[in-house]
Amino acid sequence: MIKQQIFIGFLTGIAANIAGVFLYVALFSKAGIDATLADAWQNHYLSKIIALGAVLNFLPFFVFLKKKQSYHARGVLLATISVAVVVAIVKFL
Repeated sequence: MIKQQIFIGFLTGIAANIAGVFLYVALFSKAGIDATLADAWQNHYLSKIIALGAVLNFLPFFVFLKKKQSYHARGVLLATISVAVVVAIVKFL
């Protein structure tokens, strides 16, 4: 049961991160999502966009804490840490 709650929180964190990336691109880019992400990949700043998208993880994290669903919040935190590790790996490659 606990692993399932952490997994749900993890999926929520990944979904919030993806939504944050799309929100960032929609608000701050004049080009479409495809063109912006392709340009970000070619010019080596995709990891920065992904890291900015992780800011949206604050919302589900604090909602889960407010609802006293600490294992869901741990999953969101695990997703955020996983994204940070991936961004660090991509940055140094």
